[in-house]
This record gives sequence, C-alpha cells and structure tokens, in this order.
Amino acid sequence: MGKTVLIVEDEQNIVDILSFNLEREGYDTLEAYDGNTGLQLTLEQNPDLVLLDLMLPGMDGFEVCRRIRETGSAVPILMLTAREEEADKVLGLELGADDYITKPFGMRELLARVKANIRRSAMAPAQGEQAQPASGKRLELGRVVVDQEKATVYKDGNPLELTQREYDLICYLASQPGKVFSREALMEHVWNYEGYIGDVRAVDVAVRRLREKIEDDPASPKFIVTKRGLGYLFGGDGPRNLRKAGKGGSVPCCAACT
Repeated sequence: MGKTVLIVEDEQNIVDILSFNLEREGYDTLEAYDGNTGLQLTLEQNPDLVLLDLMLPGMDGFEVCRRIRETGSAVPILMLTAREEEADKVLGLELGADDYITKPFGMRELLARVKANIRRSAMAPAQGEQAQPASGKRLELGRVVVDQEKATVYKDGNPLELTQREYDLICYLASQPGKVFSREALMEHVWNYEGYIGDVRAVDVAVRRLREKIEDDPASPKFIVTKRGLGYLFGGDGPRNLRKAGKGGSVPCCAACT
C-alpha cells in the first residue's frame, strides 16, 4: 500500500505541481485548501506526512500544527513557508513541525525531505509503545549525560524535554566530542537526507532550539559550539563512562549514530 501525503496549501498551482510530482514518485495525495480542512483530513485520514503551508485562510499553519500535536498525532509535518524570518521557523518547529522548506523550493529537495521524514517516522515506535534500546549505552559528558536506555538527556541530573530531532542531534554530536560536523553531514546523518545538497538552515534552527534547553547562556554556548565556517561540535568535558555492548565494542547511542 502506497504512502499518503496530505497537501495543505491554498494556491492551486502549487497543489497541482506537488500532487503531480508526488504521485509520479508513487505517493497517494490528499488536498486541502484551508487550515480547517487540513486539520480535519489529518485527523480523519491519518496520512503518512503533511505538507503544511503557513499562510492559510481560516486557520494558519501554526495553529493547524499545534492542534494536530495536541491530539497526540506523531504524523511528520513538513512546513512550507515563504517567510525568511528565523523566528517563524523556530515557532513552527517548537509547535511540533518536523522540518520546513522555504519557497521557492526545488522539487528534488522537497521530495528528498518527504522521503526522509516518512522513512524516519516508519522507524519510530508506534504511539504508546516504548522505544527499544539498542544497547544500554550511557554517555557521561561532564554535566551532560545521555542515557540511551531511557532515550533521555540529563543536565546536572535533570532530564531535558527534547524532541526526537533534538535528541538525535545531541547524540550524534556527543558521540565524538570535539569533532566538527558540517551542516551537510548533520543533514545527512541526523535528518537522514542521504547525499544532501540544499538549504541547511534547518540545522541552525535546531541547534538554536537545543541550545535554549541545554546551555546556561545560549548566547555563549559551551556544549553545542559553532566552529565558524565549518559547522558544529560538542564541547563538553568528553566521555567519562561509555558502556559497551558485549565484546564487540561500542554501539550507537541513537538511530542517527548508526
């Protein structure tokens, strides 16, 4: 059975282009031209992914996203935005969107993001199920601890409320403290966009959100550090305790590290 993508967009020509290209790639599509209908179809039809425009009649994309997440739905939401303001992108991600793409966008990039987010969703445990730990690995990095058994990150002993993307991001960076990862590498390994070429600002937005949760002073980060012109690194104290999985050595602390 094919995967279904719901397109919530008020511009007919964009809907037509998206539907044509998605169907050519083997997806089924549903269409909604306003926020209220988009919300209704999401809850009734349970699509595999929602392409959600921000500027919609009746109910804007922010509100649609918020209401979808309030129901407990984990459907991947890919926001379409013509806005360049980072604050809008941060707000969308904070409300529960998984990713965003800025208009005008290349179809190749959009299709890659649709595929990656659907694949990522399929790998996640179903609602109500417990994530199955890969190993019981625990990374102790000074004041920050990554407990893979509980899929939880602690700072100074206190659990952090992280999204799955934020958890995967810090896992990947913390797996090799001090190593600089380019934005493209993070898009490939954390966002699962294999061979990614395109807009990498989603990484910057995710880093900003993560810093607001983990840093004492997000304006002067000590854990998630920028290496200007190169990318990001985890700048903690380094791993003090890394439990192994059997005799074969270490195992990844999250899916992004495989």
